[in-house]
Amino acid sequence: MAIDIKLNVTLSLEESALEDALDEYDEVAVNELVRQVLDKAIALEDVKVATVEGPNTLEEYDKVAQAAQAAAVSQN
Repeated sequence: MAIDIKLNVTLSLEESALEDALDEYDEVAVNELVRQVLDKAIALEDVKVATVEGPNTLEEYDKVAQAAQAAAVSQN
């Protein structure tokens, strides 16, 4: 019998760690990276991962970082 477990997980990591992890697992999105890590760790039947908040790709991260940098510059 399959048992469904729903989690809400918040990850906090440095940009370089995100880049390294995405590269190591050959993924372009955080949700796919987490899905693969979980599946490989405990051989799940089905894994569905959705990014609810925050950047899901490095391109999205770049946009967030640029906006934060622009906001910091405008405050000075």
